Amino acid sequence: MTDNTPRLDHVVLWVRDPIAAADFYEKAVGLETIRLTEFAAGEVPFPSVRVNDETILDLMPLTFAERMTMLPGAADSAGHPVNHVCLSLPRGDFDALLSRLEERSVPLSDLSYDSFGARGKATRSFYFRDPDGNVFEARHYA
Repeated sequence: MTDNTPRLDHVVLWVRDPIAAADFYEKAVGLETIRLTEFAAGEVPFPSVRVNDETILDLMPLTFAERMTMLPGAADSAGHPVNHVCLSLPRGDFDALLSRLEERSVPLSDLSYDSFGARGKATRSFYFRDPDGNVFEARHYA
């Protein structure tokens, strides 16, 4: 039987340097890179990083903006990131992410408590930016 539950498949982020962005997401955020070797070899147009078994972040080169012709005005989205993307993590992974970002001197917001999200109120959360200015929130639930 097919599960037709809606899920988030991927988010496309505009990045200046996909290899540097992949390095940040792998080393600072702790996400697995996908197709990085193939991208570096010129075999695929962009690399990605895996959030979980069902969701990835595509690291789209900003130079591809003019190729975004699937809808009128699609190229205009380059340089206009979404407000933020939220990563929900188990408590241990949340603490590990916070430590890795602090070790790399990535600017962080203060911790928030009881912020509302898809699963109710999160125990703790904080915000950070990637090297391209995309804003992320990290949170964990009880």
